[in-house]
Amino acid sequence: MRNPRIYTDQPLAKDQVVELTDSAANHVGKVLRMKPEEPLILFNGKGSSWQGTIQTVAKKTVTVSLEAVIDQVTESPLKVHVGQSLSRGERMDYAIQKATEMGVAEITPLFSERCEVKLNAERQEKRVRHWQQIAISACEQCGLNRLPIIHPPENVTDWMEKQDSDLKFVLHHRTDKKLEGFDQPETVSLLIGPEGGLTQEEITQAESSGFHALALGPRVLRTETAPVTAVSVMQYLWGDL
Repeated sequence: MRNPRIYTDQPLAKDQVVELTDSAANHVGKVLRMKPEEPLILFNGKGSSWQGTIQTVAKKTVTVSLEAVIDQVTESPLKVHVGQSLSRGERMDYAIQKATEMGVAEITPLFSERCEVKLNAERQEKRVRHWQQIAISACEQCGLNRLPIIHPPENVTDWMEKQDSDLKFVLHHRTDKKLEGFDQPETVSLLIGPEGGLTQEEITQAESSGFHALALGPRVLRTETAPVTAVSVMQYLWGDL
């Protein structure tokens, strides 16, 4: 029997009867077409999940009784903050979706010199909400109970200067340095360039800010593929893969 995971932005506790928020209720009732007495899992992005059973399904509301906390740790011990240069349309969505599936803790969209995406304040707010929903859907699918933080977009230079992780990497293909010889970190900052790559000035500035140059083999990765590849290797070396 299916037992889907559903995100709902509200406090959750054992033996509670929860009325799902509009978007969650619509997904359960109209998209999944679930019925009373069917099981599902609820989580609120704070670190835990609860096994529940649907009590009622109405036109616009769904209620769920919570029966037990699910004691399962799915968050990685390695906290990765990805600084992802903005790319167009589905490429950015893909990068955020897959980085979330790989267990990153934070994602900051970045404006860099060769970034072709321009966003005013209103569009930035809309895009952040959209990216947050991408991350929520990824968490529902992959089993994460804690949502990654999606920060508002900022300038790449400002982001670099604020990073204080145990290890910091700038990924580019104009180096032959590999991901080896480093002590195991608890936190990592990873800088990913745009479709046209980071400029030499940006790379030099990153290295001056304590970022290690990093290449992942001889092939040039697309901007949306790079974070997935890099984080996968880091999770294998220092995380939970």
